[in-house]
Amino acid sequence: MGINILGMGSYLPEKIMTNDDFAGFLDTNDEWIRTRTGINSRNMAGWEPVWLMGKNAALKAIEKAGISPEEIGLVIVSTVTSDFVTPSIASILQYELGIKNAAAFDLNAACSGFVYSVDTARRFLETDDNIKYALVVSAEAISRICDFTDRSTCILFGDGAAAVVLEKSDKMYSSFLNSDGSGARKLFAKNCQPAEIVKQNSDFDDGFADMPVHKLYQDGKEVYKFAVKALPTAFRAAAEKIGITSNEIDWFVPHQANVRIIETAAKNLGAPMDKFIVTLDHHGNTSSASIPLALNEAIENGTITRGQKLALVGFGAGLSYGSVILEY
Repeated sequence: MGINILGMGSYLPEKIMTNDDFAGFLDTNDEWIRTRTGINSRNMAGWEPVWLMGKNAALKAIEKAGISPEEIGLVIVSTVTSDFVTPSIASILQYELGIKNAAAFDLNAACSGFVYSVDTARRFLETDDNIKYALVVSAEAISRICDFTDRSTCILFGDGAAAVVLEKSDKMYSSFLNSDGSGARKLFAKNCQPAEIVKQNSDFDDGFADMPVHKLYQDGKEVYKFAVKALPTAFRAAAEKIGITSNEIDWFVPHQANVRIIETAAKNLGAPMDKFIVTLDHHGNTSSASIPLALNEAIENGTITRGQKLALVGFGAGLSYGSVILEY
């Protein structure tokens, strides 16, 4: 069983931070950032709650789907920057959107979160006849966990949200999800420091770098080596299940991490770059929101049209990776 995308919506904060803005307080410049990442600007959430960005995106998706919120039987929100430890953002959106009767939970698979969430939603749709429609929302405020003294990481990230309404379908579908936990220490942000208390009384070392709470750490070289392999690996694993090749895919919609990663991964896959949707130049890396933001933009501007075959490929902290192949 496959899925059909009934409607999508997105939301981007009004505040935009350009490369020149970073040059005002970091030893960097527009050319240095642009040539190394492909990024020119990114949106910043500022005061806006993550749940509110998610709500704004979801309202548009539900409107485009042409359904009532009360018909939705499942709400999944992918995020690594929730406003709360508990409750889930999904529970808050369920109330805020008027979704009366639905399971609701958050999913944390970092930058692979949208792919993981879409595939999870499909499994619910397939196995539960009481769920007619599923709402998947990806909402992130990565700027809040950036270390703005670290020019190698803070220049990469932006904020935003996107949402999709899904229903059951007999359309083509395949997926592959995986993770390599041995790389968990290469990309992380701690939300507490219990290890510091333990260290006072023992020789305990959790193996993670010493970082301030709620600040993002990234080993750029190791993450790059992982990402350029993960994209083609994830696509091929899903493609083999249904006997499809990269030549048959109309559009690849990858996680928008760095243009160099996408270019190298495309080369490793043997697919031309003109088949890849790239929006990181004006979005930056928005973690799990990057794929649906790019997908929605390509649908709205007419690049992606009904009947085309898409490959959504995510990779990120965990180190998680995965792909979904579907027909739009």
